[in-house]
Amino acid sequence: MKRLRVRRSGNGPRTPVVLAVPALLAVAFLVLPLVGVLARTDWTSFAEHLTQPGTVQALKLSLLVSFWALGLSLLLGVPLAWLLARVPFRGKALVRSLVLLPMVLPPTVGGVALLLAFGRRGLLGPWLESTFGITLPFHTSGAIVAATFVAMPFLVISLEGALGGLRPRYEETAASLGASPVRVFFTVTLPMVAPGLLAGAALTWARALGEFGATITFAGNLPGTTQTLPLQVYLLLQEEPEAATSVSLLLLAIAMAVLVALRGRWTGTPASPRRPAPAPEPEPAPEPLPGPDSSPEAAGAALPDGEADGGRWALRAEVGGFTELALDADPGTTIAVVGPNGAGKTTLLRALLGLTPRAHATLRLGDADVTELPPHRRRVAWVPQDGALFPHLSALSNTAYGLRAHGVPRAEARRAAQTWLDRLGVGRLSHRRPAQLSGGQAQRVALARALATRPRLLLLDEPLAALDQTTRAHVRHTLRSHLAGFGGVCLIVTHDPVEAVSLADRVLVLEDGRTLQDASPGEVSRHPRSPWVARMLGSNAWPGAASAEGLALDGGGALVAAEPPPPGTRALAIIAPEAVAVHREKPGGSPRNVWPGTVREITASGSRLRVLVTSDRAPDLVAEITPQAAAELGLADGVSVWTGVKATEVTVVTL
Repeated sequence: MKRLRVRRSGNGPRTPVVLAVPALLAVAFLVLPLVGVLARTDWTSFAEHLTQPGTVQALKLSLLVSFWALGLSLLLGVPLAWLLARVPFRGKALVRSLVLLPMVLPPTVGGVALLLAFGRRGLLGPWLESTFGITLPFHTSGAIVAATFVAMPFLVISLEGALGGLRPRYEETAASLGASPVRVFFTVTLPMVAPGLLAGAALTWARALGEFGATITFAGNLPGTTQTLPLQVYLLLQEEPEAATSVSLLLLAIAMAVLVALRGRWTGTPASPRRPAPAPEPEPAPEPLPGPDSSPEAAGAALPDGEADGGRWALRAEVGGFTELALDADPGTTIAVVGPNGAGKTTLLRALLGLTPRAHATLRLGDADVTELPPHRRRVAWVPQDGALFPHLSALSNTAYGLRAHGVPRAEARRAAQTWLDRLGVGRLSHRRPAQLSGGQAQRVALARALATRPRLLLLDEPLAALDQTTRAHVRHTLRSHLAGFGGVCLIVTHDPVEAVSLADRVLVLEDGRTLQDASPGEVSRHPRSPWVARMLGSNAWPGAASAEGLALDGGGALVAAEPPPPGTRALAIIAPEAVAVHREKPGGSPRNVWPGTVREITASGSRLRVLVTSDRAPDLVAEITPQAAAELGLADGVSVWTGVKATEVTVVTL
């Protein structure tokens, strides 16, 4: 007996026979009934069977019922899918179970349930008949209701899955640009989940076309009124089996065509752009932004209702909840918000936008109190880390989106959008979709989109984090030029010390949702009050308690400092990496702080090397040396060394 062999594709593992055999049997089990229909079809009379008056009448009625059922499912199911995917509420699991119930309920039971609800003696039937003169049982409208009942869950499930796969960031960004919730739904949400919507609609229509049990139980089997094609098949089986087979083949072909067209996209998650992005082009030199007194024609379209006032807006905010702080800033101020992960940086931005229940902001922009306004009316623009450009719109349409949301006419909004794209050096790319833009180009488009709406508060959440170093430098230059003429306040969340120093007038340091430090970049660089900030700026930072000679370190050991604070004071010792000397032997001479250690990591930092040294006598220490010195010392991972720091090189900041 020959052994069953399952061919392997490529170099993958061999498919286990114990799984392959049942799988093949399952395929055969599903295919054989279909083969039976094909084998038993009388092909010579196939066309004649399909053109019989009763069959044609039933087909027309089935198409009428199925398309009406699809329309009702779209009208009711799309909002329901959105509610399940986007709105948290008590009892959601129960509602979802009710949506799924018609899919697992026997169709005849569903028909009985409909009869008891909408029949002449049902719960609503008498009221519908006496008030509106509507009688559903034994009427075409009853067949539509029955088909909708069993088919709508397919649309809801498919669309809910698509909405679940769509990041809310796109919708939140649209709201920050001034789009109302309804506008966001129709211009951003639905276009981005179109594959899921189409998949659900196709499945819903196919299911409604093939509905039998609920229809015959609730609406009856009246020729020309409720006798749809599946019911016609049931009757033909008793009188003309060959004709029943031909009509069954027609329904089978329609169902298979729908499934093949869907290509297995049951959930219909948002489609990714298929065209690959071109190679990034060289970033052009940034152009300066005109000052705050520039004319509206030069700066872009004027917003309606006096919104484009060209004014300057101070920021006054009190935030409570997870993040608690007070924030005041004059017009034209740029604030860098820094802190470790979980410090509350993004929560702060979302509170100012009015998008999070974790924190609430009492917010005043200029003379306007916008605390109670919804996000789309606050005039607070947000640029997320990835830009959140709408993938179904071109760069020009993305940039014009906020202006259109504010009621600016289409032609004027597109002219203004082109002006902003030209200013940021990406005007020649206005026809491209986001997938066709490089990272730097996409960030410029996102910035142009936010600035085009003339916001009073601009929030940038790590806008340069995803860019390479060269592109980041170009975009940083562009951003700095444009912020120089911005009449509102800008908050930039960043982990990059270069961004914090070069772009911001102030640095706001957060820790556990509280303000740890709010000062100029120079002050924060010289006297950081957080170990995290000190390390972000490239320095060694060791917390501890002051002693007579220096600090008793929290991590164990002691540090000698030239000017320690009074004993017992909580303090932070700051040691610049370039102040750390590295030796292969224990050094003599002036260093007061000497520790043995082991090299654990060597990384490049510009033209120098940063060496991480661990020790059981002191916290981890980073030294910065030249490549020549590293070669002379023979440094490598695991090499034993000695490190030394002079007491005069230790800066102590009281906490």
